[in-house]
Amino acid sequence: MKFSEMSYQRPAPEETEKEALRLIEAFQKADSAEEAEKIFLEWDRFSQHIGTMMSLAYARHTINTEDPFYEQETEAMDEFSPVFSELQLRFTGQVLKSRFRKDLENRFGKLLFLNSDMFLRSFSSKIIPETQETNKLETAYQKLIASAQIEFEGEKRTISQMHPFKESPDDAVRMAAWEAEGRFYQENGDELDRIYDEMVTLRTKMAQKLGYKSFVPLGYLQMTRNCYTPEDVARFREAVRKYIVPIAERLFRDQAKRTGKPYPLSFSDAALKFVDGNPTPQGTAQDILRVGRELYHELSEETGSFIDLMFSDELMDVLSKKGKAGGGYCTSFDDYHVPFIFANFNGTADDVEVITHEAGHAFAYYMARDLLPSDFRSPTLEACEIHSMTMEFFGWAKSDAFFGSDSRKFRYSHLSGALTFLPYGTMVDHFQHIMYEQPDLTPAERHGVWRKLSAVYMPWIRLDGSPFYGEGRGWQRQMHIYENPFYYIDYCLAQTVALEFWVLIQQDHEKAWKQYMDLVRLAGTRTMTELVEAAGLHSPFEEETLRGVAEYADRWLTENSL
Repeated sequence: MKFSEMSYQRPAPEETEKEALRLIEAFQKADSAEEAEKIFLEWDRFSQHIGTMMSLAYARHTINTEDPFYEQETEAMDEFSPVFSELQLRFTGQVLKSRFRKDLENRFGKLLFLNSDMFLRSFSSKIIPETQETNKLETAYQKLIASAQIEFEGEKRTISQMHPFKESPDDAVRMAAWEAEGRFYQENGDELDRIYDEMVTLRTKMAQKLGYKSFVPLGYLQMTRNCYTPEDVARFREAVRKYIVPIAERLFRDQAKRTGKPYPLSFSDAALKFVDGNPTPQGTAQDILRVGRELYHELSEETGSFIDLMFSDELMDVLSKKGKAGGGYCTSFDDYHVPFIFANFNGTADDVEVITHEAGHAFAYYMARDLLPSDFRSPTLEACEIHSMTMEFFGWAKSDAFFGSDSRKFRYSHLSGALTFLPYGTMVDHFQHIMYEQPDLTPAERHGVWRKLSAVYMPWIRLDGSPFYGEGRGWQRQMHIYENPFYYIDYCLAQTVALEFWVLIQQDHEKAWKQYMDLVRLAGTRTMTELVEAAGLHSPFEEETLRGVAEYADRWLTENSL
C-alpha cells in the first residue's frame, strides 16, 4: 500500500485502555503456556497497531510541520504515548512474573525478557506528567528548527537549504552562510536555552521519582543498554582521544595546507575540504535516487526487491521544503510491514549518504519485517546504526555514478569524515553525561562546558571570532541532545564496527557482503556485542578494534591523498 493511502486514526484513549485491560486480564487467567503465548502475540499485534498510528502521525507532521491536522495529532500523541507506555508496563509486569515465563523464554529467548525488565525499571505511572511535558518540549524544539526562514542571497531558506552555501568554495559566500545560520540560532538562543533547561529538569525529576541519583542510569535503561555500562562508554571515549584525535588533527592540518587556510581552522574553513570545492553529486535529486536504485539491484536480489518496494509505495520523502522538519530518519509502519525514509536533500554529498545510510536502516527492517514478536525486528539502536553506516561503505561501488569526476574526492572525504566524526560524536556523549550529572548548571555554564570539551576533542577548530559557534552554543543545533539523550554514542560505536566492515570490503567484497547479511538476518534477536561477534567482527569496546581500524584507514588515506 502506498504511503499516501495508509489510513490514520488517532487511538481513542478509553478504547485503547479497555482493550489493554482485556488482554492483561486474559493473560493473567491463561491456564496453559500455549494460551499465554497466544495472548502474548495478540498483545504484540495490538501494540504494533498503536505504534503504527504514532509513526504515521509523526511522519506526516515532520513532512509538513505547518499542517494543522497533524500538528494537532502530534500534540495528542505527546499526551497519549506515556499513557500507553503505562499500559505496556502493566502487561510487561504480568509477563515477567507469569508462571509461564520459562515457557515463553524457551519459545522466544531470554533477550526479550532482559529488555522487558529494563523497560520495567525505566518507566512508571509516577512519571507520566514529566514524560508528557518532555514530549511537548521535544515537539517545540523540532518546530522551532523547522520554522527557520534564513534570508540569504535574496531568498528565504531552511537550515537544510543553507547547507550547500556552508560548503561553498567561495570564501565570502561560505563565511556569510555560516554567519547567517548562526544568527538564526543566536536570535532563538534564549528559547533554546529554556527548552533544554526544562528538559534536563524534567528528566532529572523522572529519575529521582524512580529512585535514581541522576538521569544517567535512567537514560541508559531507556536506550536499552543491555550489554555495556557508562564505564564502558567512558573507556571508549578515552580510546577515541588516544587513537583518533591525533589522526584527525593531522587530517585537518593536511586540509588546512590543501586549502590554504590558517590552522587551527574556523568552522567555516573546516567545512571546505578541497580548494575547488567539496565533492558534489552529479545530476538532480532524481538522478541520485536512480543510481541508488541501481546500487541496490546490483548488491543482491533482496536489496533489489527492497528498493523497488520503497519506490512503488512512496516510502521515501527526501526533498527539502518549507515547513519540513530538519534532519533525517527511518521509521516503520508495522501494520503494513514496511519502513519509511525521511530526509532533506540539499545538493551535497549528504544526499548520497541518505540513500545509503537511511536505506541501510530501511533494508534491515525489510529483512526482519515478519519476525514475531515484533521486538525482534529491530536490535538496539547502536546495532541499527551498524546497518546504516556499513551500507554507506557498500555505496562506494557506485561512487563514480553518483559523483563522476568527484568520486575520488568523495571516497577520501567519506572515509576521513568517518574518522573525524568520532571525536565530535564522543564529545556530544561526554557533554550529555556532564549535563545530567550536573543538572543545575546555568545556560552560560553549559556553553562553557562545550567550549572546554571542544578544546579536548576538536583541537583543530578555532572557536574565537565565530558568532554562535564561537560562544560554545554549537551543541544547540544537535537535535539528538534535545530529543534523544545518550543516543549519539550509538553512531560512534557503530562507526567503529562499520570501519571494520570497510576494511573487509577492501579485502573481499563478497565475503564482506555475506557477513553483513549474516548481521542483518539476526535482526534484534541478540545484543549488540553478540550480533557483532556472530557477524565475525570485534567489539568496539576492545581497544585493539578502534586502533586497528584507525591505523588501516589512516594508511589508506595517506596512500590516496589528494
